[in-house]
Amino acid sequence: MSTLETNAIGKYSTNNVSIDDALNLKSYTTTQRDALTSVAGDMIYNSTNSQPEFYNGTEWKDFAGTKSVEYLLIAGGGGGGNSLAGGGGAGGYRNSYASETSGGGGSTETPSLIVTEQDYLVTVGAGGNGSSNQNNVGSNGSQSLFTTITTTGGGGGTGQSVGYPNGPGGSDGGSGGGGARNNNTGGSGTVNEGFAGGNGTDGAGLGGGGGGGASSVGGNAGSGTGGTGANGLSSSITGSAITRGAGGGGGCQSGATAGTGGTGGGGNGSSTSTGTAGTANTGSGGGGGAGSQNGGNGGSGVVILRYPTSLSITVGAGLTAGTETTDGSDKYIEFTAGTGTVSWA
Repeated sequence: MSTLETNAIGKYSTNNVSIDDALNLKSYTTTQRDALTSVAGDMIYNSTNSQPEFYNGTEWKDFAGTKSVEYLLIAGGGGGGNSLAGGGGAGGYRNSYASETSGGGGSTETPSLIVTEQDYLVTVGAGGNGSSNQNNVGSNGSQSLFTTITTTGGGGGTGQSVGYPNGPGGSDGGSGGGGARNNNTGGSGTVNEGFAGGNGTDGAGLGGGGGGGASSVGGNAGSGTGGTGANGLSSSITGSAITRGAGGGGGCQSGATAGTGGTGGGGNGSSTSTGTAGTANTGSGGGGGAGSQNGGNGGSGVVILRYPTSLSITVGAGLTAGTETTDGSDKYIEFTAGTGTVSWA
């Protein structure tokens, strides 16, 4: 005859309950759960989501706790310099998705932990303006942010100084801006976000250096050529591989060869006119201008968040966002402008 095994339950003072074995909730898939006739207080184990849930009288909810959110954050790219100028550097690039790397040779970061029903701040960095005066450096891009995680705006590229003395080098940033004519040096990148910009030259091309990117240092100007902008990095956080975070190419004088922008949205330098702008929402740098020509504007940054399909996001006022999209067992959403809060349920 078989023996019936049961848990022993003891009641102690102040309504504490003791169970001598683990409590096992009844397991249901999401489909099976939704077919139940439930009342407030019912609890199950959801085998689809691998987590316990309770019914609040209206809907099934997760128990309070942390959830993992993966992110790709890219700050705004730097603007290119004016007049034989360096290209702008890419905005800082930070990535916690899968085994993908961050900028500047950084490793994959740890996903962020969030609590449902709590607000978290998101900011998408704007690109910096290209320089309109050869004594000025292109503006740095603005930082992007998710909760406490920030990225540094790309450094602006520099143009030659009036009278052709050695002027300031490219600005430091997420990735550094490129230097201009007269051997100006490129700006430095930020550790685990981006690389340095390329150097200018005083050779026959009178070209500027390229801006730094997420994947490498910007190219130095050569004899007869502007420096090439550094390439960006590829991420598949949205399900498809997209390269972002490139440096802008260096400008040069007429008759020489301007530097091209890096792969991933970097603006091209010019030998005859204004540098090309970095592509929007890639955080790429603008191209350097030709003689007495403006630099291109840096591309705006982007914030992309990826999280389990069991969560649904609410986007607050002030943010421009794409549609919450399902990709396999996750959802993702892309923010392209603004600042505001988000929450999950």
